[in-house]
Amino acid sequence: MNLSEHFTLEELVASQLAARQRIDNRPTTVVIENLRRVAAVLEQIRDLVGKPVMVSSGYRSMALNKAVGGAPVSAHLDGLAADISVPGMTARALAVAIRDSGIVLDQLIYEGTWVHVGLTSGKPRRQVLTARFGPGGTTYSQGIA
Repeated sequence: MNLSEHFTLEELVASQLAARQRIDNRPTTVVIENLRRVAAVLEQIRDLVGKPVMVSSGYRSMALNKAVGGAPVSAHLDGLAADISVPGMTARALAVAIRDSGIVLDQLIYEGTWVHVGLTSGKPRRQVLTARFGPGGTTYSQGIA
């Protein structure tokens, strides 16, 4: 099912871990509508960079989110987030381009090798963060480091 011109429902719910562990990652109709919003933002990002946008993680069911170690209140759970990359572009350059574009997001997180884009059903916070992964867990700092 197409959610937008270049993004399908299948790619926004696909998960190798879910397939391997037989985790049900089927979205509800409410989640599908949220994923349409995410796909619309991904189209804006695709237009911005002039290249295809690859989605490594979109919707996550509660079981899948737990299996990947996602935040308990992750926007992925509601189908309001995607982790993305663009071939031939560093994640940092992608994050900077999105930050500087004016595309309205709740969260933009530079995560080292990918970029998290998150929406909200409320007023967007327009947070721009950098994630750092360490032995004590993930920490976040303001801006793009």
